[in-house]
Amino acid sequence: MRASRMRLSHRLVLVVLLTGLFASCAVIRETATIDSPGPSPHDKALEDLTRIDYPSQKGIRWQPRFLRPHETLESLYGKDWVLVARFNRLDRRHAYPGMTIKEPLRMDDIRTYTPLPPEHPTARPHRKYILLDVTEQWIGAYERGRLKFSMPAATGKAGTETPLGTFRIDARHRTHTSSLYKTAGDEEQYPMDNALRFHIDKQNVGYWIHARDLPGRPASHGCIGLFDEKMQLRTFDTPRDPVLLDAQKLYAWAAPDDEHGEDDGSFQELEYGPVLEVRGTLPVYR
Repeated sequence: MRASRMRLSHRLVLVVLLTGLFASCAVIRETATIDSPGPSPHDKALEDLTRIDYPSQKGIRWQPRFLRPHETLESLYGKDWVLVARFNRLDRRHAYPGMTIKEPLRMDDIRTYTPLPPEHPTARPHRKYILLDVTEQWIGAYERGRLKFSMPAATGKAGTETPLGTFRIDARHRTHTSSLYKTAGDEEQYPMDNALRFHIDKQNVGYWIHARDLPGRPASHGCIGLFDEKMQLRTFDTPRDPVLLDAQKLYAWAAPDDEHGEDDGSFQELEYGPVLEVRGTLPVYR
């Protein structure tokens, strides 16, 4: 009897310890934050975007450009700063002193730059079709197989990769926020404006295309992030003049009101959203 009680006591202790462990993991995940931009002494690759190999850039001549104090994309490139930002998959908030970017030798070489093919045969049967190339960190909108527009993206980083395969956009939420992650300093839940859901995994975690910071490399926890400087201005008080609004553009094209009813900003399930194809592997770091 005494031995039985001891075994029962040991089991109770084990249950308590495991319960505490799982609860701690949940808390850690729930309070994880999105890093602020700035120099990274622990991983220099985060500061040097020239180390990332994108196959589509092999035919374009560029040189490393180290950003010095008081230098910005606008001060260096004038109206062409948008071209350089897109070429580097980089937002202005992350173009900080100490960062090394790829500077094209001729701006004309990147004026119509896109890594995606102008036609995608797999998309021809579909009125609207979205293709994400993880290797290129780039996403495009196709109509009956022809590329309508495309833009840079930030996919899941190593360890939290964006799932590969074919999905369908099944929900939209213009004012979505993360239930798992917060901005740096735990100030608020991380905003996910103009969100389009494409997958729910076995742990009931949703994956979305949404507004996000673009640091020039894979950086998310699995979602697909797009430029949205209006979100950044509201959340981080920069930049003062929002220009890059890719998340809004894709959202309006993929889930327009005339196809899905009035959008009042609340979560809405979609019955006939576009197909999303996710292909490729994470880009190689040199």
